[in-house]
Amino acid sequence: MLLTVRDLTKTFPGTRALDNMQFDLAAGEVHALLGENGAGKSTLIKCLTGVHARDSGRITLDGQPISPGSTHDAQELGIGTVYQEVNLLPNLTVAENLTFGRQPTRFGLVSSRRMRADAEEMLAGYGLDQVNVGRELGTYSVAVQQIVAIARAVALSGKVLILDEPTASLDARETETLFAVVRSLRDRGLGIIFISHFLDQVFSLSDRLTVLRNGQHIVTTNTADTNRVDLIHHMLGHELVEAEQRHVARTGGAELLTFKGLAHRNRIEPFDLKVRAGEVIGLAGLLGAGRTETADVLFGRTPADQGTATDENGKLDITTPRMAIAAGFGYAPEDRKTDGIVADLSVRENIALALQARRGWARPIPQAEQKRLADDYIRKLDIRTSSAEKAVGDLSGGNQQKVVLARWLAMNPRFLILDEPTRGIDVGAHAEILRLIGDLTDQGMSILLISSEFDELMAASDRIIVVRDRKHVSELVGAEIDTDRIINAIATRGDAERATS
Repeated sequence: MLLTVRDLTKTFPGTRALDNMQFDLAAGEVHALLGENGAGKSTLIKCLTGVHARDSGRITLDGQPISPGSTHDAQELGIGTVYQEVNLLPNLTVAENLTFGRQPTRFGLVSSRRMRADAEEMLAGYGLDQVNVGRELGTYSVAVQQIVAIARAVALSGKVLILDEPTASLDARETETLFAVVRSLRDRGLGIIFISHFLDQVFSLSDRLTVLRNGQHIVTTNTADTNRVDLIHHMLGHELVEAEQRHVARTGGAELLTFKGLAHRNRIEPFDLKVRAGEVIGLAGLLGAGRTETADVLFGRTPADQGTATDENGKLDITTPRMAIAAGFGYAPEDRKTDGIVADLSVRENIALALQARRGWARPIPQAEQKRLADDYIRKLDIRTSSAEKAVGDLSGGNQQKVVLARWLAMNPRFLILDEPTRGIDVGAHAEILRLIGDLTDQGMSILLISSEFDELMAASDRIIVVRDRKHVSELVGAEIDTDRIINAIATRGDAERATS
């Protein structure tokens, strides 16, 4: 084996990110590394590339033990990485990016002519003959930038290439161009680790795959010897439990909102969605399938580049979150620490934020009114805090999540988007939030619930929309909602693809 990992363990405060991890990479193969959030993929890659020091275990390359202390050490050993966000310098030329740090010199000065010649030679085997290496890298498409990043990584390392979500910003044609490059590198003998949430791409490109879950090695197999349903079970675990549905085939109230053909290039394919008053619409799919991308388009965080939104009064123009708030939408995002709370502000200030934005900053909410509002929701949601003036960053995760919910409830939205509202909180807070979702819909509010937990979706949702590869592929209603149907919808491929496989 080219690269072996044995009994690798890495612990952070309160978390064992890798637990006796096992992994092998052969020369001349594309090996897919799969797992949901928190599975350990990123930690494994960071241990391989010298970002993190392992606590225990052994890594060998070409049969020799290695312990890279930095990304530079890893490159010197032969391990290069290309990330989803191209980490090159867009304001420099292609040639300068390819040779940065090792530019050819003549009489002590950088030789521009030799630098261009070296760059052109480096790109010759990547199908980029049309690229002018004297142009700034930022003037080219993301696909070209990715291939340039690969060419640089291979030139610097040349044994192991790690591709971390390289197709996340590419369309189908650009993805196939990139895959042609990857296959040519595999045929030249490189070992390639391919991280992707797109299962179709995993089955198209990889020779073998490894699934991680909760920091542990779950399975390694030849890609041709497995199928999507088994793979998804490995990724999600076998702890899925059929949950009693809160609603039995309830259709909701009057039609509230209609979204038709909404889409954003390279983020989410066109989808239709009707929202009725007082219903919970669940959004199911693997990480990266298009769940959050759907929410971002609905709320204007990512303005749709096609499609329409209407309500009972006609067309809605929602191209910014402020417009969405004005239309009566709320959005509690997945990453509450980055996109939800303002950690240094008080509970009171955090709860008042959305209502203040809706009123406009020219009409500030008096502090006394903010306090009455905060005290009311601290009581209603049982937010555990010594005072409304306490900084939100000092609260537990579950109480931070309740503050984010209180912020939107204070605005009394008609349509509330909840992206992973129970992730990372304790069991008690988890149950309280699910109970709150039921109470809100009983009062007529409409909720879009995004969750990785199928039992949570089945318990809370009136209908579930399944998202796969950035497409809305199935809708389950009432008695149709069960684990097997969700997993089969995530796993099932189109007829055209089946015919070619």
